[in-house]
Amino acid sequence: MELWVATSNAGKLNEIRNFFMGTSVNVHSISELPVYTSPKESGKSFDENARIKAKALRAVKNNVWVLAEDSGLEVEGLNNMPGIHSARYAGENASDAENIAKLLKMMSLRSATHRAAQFRCSMMVIDPDGNESLFYGTLKGNISRVLRGNNGFGYDPIFIPEGCEKTLAEMSPAEKNKISHRIQALREFKQQQI
Repeated sequence: MELWVATSNAGKLNEIRNFFMGTSVNVHSISELPVYTSPKESGKSFDENARIKAKALRAVKNNVWVLAEDSGLEVEGLNNMPGIHSARYAGENASDAENIAKLLKMMSLRSATHRAAQFRCSMMVIDPDGNESLFYGTLKGNISRVLRGNNGFGYDPIFIPEGCEKTLAEMSPAEKNKISHRIQALREFKQQQI
């Protein structure tokens, strides 16, 4: 099975490739295309943004499986922000460190004592015939007061999953992949489609 993934995020692509390692699924990325421009994520929800990305890649690569996902961090003490703006929270080209710094600053400005949060993932898959399917994953947890760990990407250094003492960045990739919101969505896709 040929699966094209609509992401330029190396961390996400590695997670997806590792998930399908040892299977008959051959994962390809948009970096393999001679010409591709990522669409503007103008949706008002994770579902809408995942669909925008999937359809843009499908317009270039038809008759193959296409996967796109939109995911982000929702912090209860910040009215579920940054949400769909997670990758751009501190600006359009912000680094992971800048996004984390802004999130922690906003929590301190609002005196947010309620640190509950969750990662959400909406994954859109379009099959070779053009049929669309959505798959979901959620990982609940809390926001750490300080950065901990060097693994992972994004908000991993400040996210402590429920029932864990480590942040996602303190976990090995194998530990993270047992609970990750993205892996949950991939498992659902694999069970239903592959």
